[in-house]
Amino acid sequence: MSPAANPAVALDAVSKSYDGRLVVSDVSLSVARGDFLAILGPSGSGKTTVMRLIGGFETPDAGRILIDGEDVTELPPERRRVNTVFQSYALFPHLSVLDNVAYGPRMQGLSRAERRKKAGAMLDLVRLTDAAALKPHQLSGGMQQRVALARALAADPAVLLLDEPLAALDRKLRDEMQRELRRVQSELGATFIYVTHDQEEAFGMADRLAVMREGRFVQEGAPAEIYDRPADAWVALFVGSANTVPARFVQRGSPSEFRSDHGPIAAGFADPALAVGDAALVVVRPEATRFLAANHGAATTNRIAARLVDSVAIGPSLRLRAVTDGGGAFESIIARSAVATPALVPGDAVVVTFDAEAARAYPEPDVKGLRG
Repeated sequence: MSPAANPAVALDAVSKSYDGRLVVSDVSLSVARGDFLAILGPSGSGKTTVMRLIGGFETPDAGRILIDGEDVTELPPERRRVNTVFQSYALFPHLSVLDNVAYGPRMQGLSRAERRKKAGAMLDLVRLTDAAALKPHQLSGGMQQRVALARALAADPAVLLLDEPLAALDRKLRDEMQRELRRVQSELGATFIYVTHDQEEAFGMADRLAVMREGRFVQEGAPAEIYDRPADAWVALFVGSANTVPARFVQRGSPSEFRSDHGPIAAGFADPALAVGDAALVVVRPEATRFLAANHGAATTNRIAARLVDSVAIGPSLRLRAVTDGGGAFESIIARSAVATPALVPGDAVVVTFDAEAARAYPEPDVKGLRG
């Protein structure tokens, strides 16, 4: 991973095993101050273990962990300037909202006036000033999560860790809390490390993503970069939705040429590891895939015969699905306002097509863990 200057958090060749099983394998990570980083990966990829290592809940078998330049590898959680917001709110039921938020400053030895002032400022930040005198059971789930966030921030952590904190909320509350988290992080300029398997959360909030697979980081970058330019076929298939065409690499160029059971395929990007004759997987996103009537005079390249089997309206979008005679499935997502007249209907013969610039080709992937 590319290093950040004077990072808030740095992992240096960190490894961790449990009962002889390597869970985190020689990972390095640099998180700049003020970054909102999301660690994204399937279950068992090691992302929660990385968070626990940063928080001091686990000690690595090898490597170093630095926070604000200080080596904290052997320090317990209470001696690190790190705080954590968990999926469970863990609020004190007998304390008021204000006193819950003031708990961290109290442990830091602040006077009653100072800690209440700090707690009031944090409640104002999360827009819960009017709830200061209430008890946790009098609040909705979303409000309780905001109290937990305010309490974590009141201790002035150098880094705030968030371990799937929205998983227990319903969809509407999750959407609201995503916006709140992003707003709070932006206003404070704080360093957030957010661990999740939910791609919508990660892409909707983070400045940067770090994608984990089998204990390693396989790609790091801005969300758009990871979605548009996946490092390999596994990342391309794990992140978002993708249509795939198995093919054989024919010739490198602009675009590169492939041969498939559906005919010639052209792709704007061909992985440098591909050699002529290699088995490849051509990947294209549904929003870059078009379904045309079978008699449409499309070019002979990137033209796949199929039959439309499904058409579903989802808000402003239309999700279309087609299958080939060989059982290959393709999806197209278009704006409902862009539907041609007459519209395609299930049962119609169609041509699946896409621009070469939208297609990326990789060596055939090991798909282990994609749906784990």
